[in-house]
Amino acid sequence: MEAEDIILEKAKYKDWRSMYRNVWSRPETAEYMVWKVTSDEDGARERIQRTIAWQETHDAWLVYEKGSRQAIGFAGVEEIEPLIYHETGIALGPEYVGRGYGKQILRLLMKYCITLGGQEFCYSTRSGNLASKALALSCGLVYQYSEQRTDQRSGKSYELEIYRADLKRLGRRT
Repeated sequence: MEAEDIILEKAKYKDWRSMYRNVWSRPETAEYMVWKVTSDEDGARERIQRTIAWQETHDAWLVYEKGSRQAIGFAGVEEIEPLIYHETGIALGPEYVGRGYGKQILRLLMKYCITLGGQEFCYSTRSGNLASKALALSCGLVYQYSEQRTDQRSGKSYELEIYRADLKRLGRRT
């Protein structure tokens, strides 16, 4: 899948280095996610192998910057109920935030779900993640509700906000 500045493609082993440098080793990228930082290159090589295996059976991709052709993030979706899809995480390395890439990714994911016959798209973010909330709203998603969750890494409680888009309506506009 392709947008103006980014491409979503399945991971390749050679991507381990750019994913490690741009995403997996970055605490600021992991802050609002459910994964842990990868602390060394051996760990990154193992992680890319797990990523490749995961992506073989899931609607998940790495994000590549068109200009540099390097992996700068990841994104995915899953069907949570018939015709209802939810993003499974969108992450970009800190140097790539604020460039409009998140909006391009989210729009690609929603268009992809429309091609699958999806009627509804759900998006979730921690309440403290202001950039993610702004992204959801900028792409036409509407706040639905919040729920309390516990961070698996720290054991601390946080508020998860759920947003929704009507893909039938969006599909008619594309």
